[in-house]
Amino acid sequence: MLLLVLTGCGDDPDALEEMTPESALGSQNAAPLERLLEPFDPPPLEELSQGATWIDRPVLDAVVSLREEQAAEPQLATPEEALALINDSVEANAKILSALGRVADEGQADLSASVNRHIPADVGSTNPILISSTAEFDVLGLTGFGLFSFDRRMEPFALADAVVSWQTSADGLLDKVVLRDDLVWSDGEPITAHDVSFTFQVIMDPRVPVPAVRSGTDQLKWVHAYDDQTLVFFHKQPFATNVWNINFPVLPKHVYEATWEDDPTLKDSSAHVKLEQQPVSGGPYEIVERTRGQQIVLRRRESWHTVNGEQVRDQPFFEEIRFRIIEDPNTSLLALKAGEIDEMILLPEQWTTQTVGDDFYERNTKATSLEWVSFHFGWNVSTPYFSDRRVRRAMSYAFDHERMLEKLCYGLYEPATGVFHKTSWMATRKKLEPYRQDLDAAENLLDEAGWIDHDNDGIRDKEINGRFVPFEFSILTSNQPLRVAICTLLQESLDRIGVRVNVRPVESTVLQQFTLEHKFEAYFGGWGTGTDPDTSENIWRTGAGRNFVNYSNPEVDQLYDEGRRELDRAKRAEKYSRIQEILYDDQPYTWLYWRNSFYGFSKDVRGYVFSPRGPYNYSPGFSSLWKPVQQ
Repeated sequence: MLLLVLTGCGDDPDALEEMTPESALGSQNAAPLERLLEPFDPPPLEELSQGATWIDRPVLDAVVSLREEQAAEPQLATPEEALALINDSVEANAKILSALGRVADEGQADLSASVNRHIPADVGSTNPILISSTAEFDVLGLTGFGLFSFDRRMEPFALADAVVSWQTSADGLLDKVVLRDDLVWSDGEPITAHDVSFTFQVIMDPRVPVPAVRSGTDQLKWVHAYDDQTLVFFHKQPFATNVWNINFPVLPKHVYEATWEDDPTLKDSSAHVKLEQQPVSGGPYEIVERTRGQQIVLRRRESWHTVNGEQVRDQPFFEEIRFRIIEDPNTSLLALKAGEIDEMILLPEQWTTQTVGDDFYERNTKATSLEWVSFHFGWNVSTPYFSDRRVRRAMSYAFDHERMLEKLCYGLYEPATGVFHKTSWMATRKKLEPYRQDLDAAENLLDEAGWIDHDNDGIRDKEINGRFVPFEFSILTSNQPLRVAICTLLQESLDRIGVRVNVRPVESTVLQQFTLEHKFEAYFGGWGTGTDPDTSENIWRTGAGRNFVNYSNPEVDQLYDEGRRELDRAKRAEKYSRIQEILYDDQPYTWLYWRNSFYGFSKDVRGYVFSPRGPYNYSPGFSSLWKPVQQ
């Protein structure tokens, strides 16, 4: 079953036939530096075939592969035994995952079932190439179309639902893909290689606001459709990351070719506003209802699995998926306990104290696993407050980390020291000590940086451009209780050293927009992991699309360049380890904690399997979930 999964948080072609290569790059009047593509004349396919040595790459059905893996794993309990357990130990958790996390065998799943999913924020867009937030990954991963994905170990493959064959040239400069000929969009038009090549041109137009999807895709030289099924990706260099750079979501060319040039935002024109509400789907589901701020309803589309009267793919396990948008986690938990939603992420307090009684276990169970998701305070280094590394380090020393971890997070999360989780292959092997509160160290650093209370009013200040500026700033956070509480703790911590903080809770979509536009002084946020450490370049390279804090370090930029060129994994790890160490020294973020997966699930749901990206954002991910046939 196809599940569109992008490689970044990381998070989802030929020149257009109607256009010259130059016009496909954007306006003829655009300055050369604004152009992201150089004109390219692809050689004939026969010439490529004769001149290249091709290496076959895996084309897999993710659900079938996971089912085969699980068949070789011991089952620690029966489903009935697991459903009777209270998850209060490592042993109980292992039994629940072993028994209830298995993919359905033939005839086990109720194909008429529906599932009510929870998302804490609305999607900013239903256009798959505008994907940026977790909510968008969740929804558009089911409605969007793509050619590639990766498994729970982050090993890449082409999706058997979409691809016949995938080959890479021995020199690493070409990837050739043959698409299936039984693919159709939800409006009945065929999905072809020309859709992929067209989408590449749109993504690479500098006017199109796609910071997440362009990351990595911009390392391609060109993508050319030789016919409806045959596609070749041309790489600039034989990078280690090429396998990920070809993984991007696909737009229907016949829908957007007449609209995107006039409105490269892809959302402002009347045509794009209509498409936001009723997008054309290439995935196994289509959006049939959208009430902003409340819910998004997906329905399994018959034309995905049945073409010209013949079933060509397995049906997805759910007929309908209803995403309930509930920002308040307490309201979400009440909905889970009442059976109004079937799953949700549990906060530390909810896991520890609110999901231990009969009111929870009557309808639900819960499970946990390691997940590489980190949270942080981000300091906008282009502001006068945080341009000095000493100030940023002072913020990290001033914060009461221990109180956050023990009181607010109930001891469930481990402290974070940088961008890569310690269990990942790219993490530094140096022991980076987590910051602990040290008010003396914080005050000394602020004194050194010139932030001193000159007028004895209790607030530090500094002379900037001829006037004294008080150290008073605002921190943005999404309006969720735990996040607001952590920012309030920052406020209390900094008040002790003469720094004033205003906590500004906003809706998640507003926070996303403000950070993208760099319209903040500080913010509270988090990142999930990408499939490859190179995906974090989008956050840390100078001028990168999601470098919200405007961080810049030439050595970091250089290390990213070296990392993607190095093919030996051990040597690559050295590059990324060094990046982690530099970032730890510079503290553009105050890294706070790693958040493991803590989920509540309805007892009716089966098939949840965790990865470093949680239970969903890989393949099969959500597509392995199912409900059993009622006896």
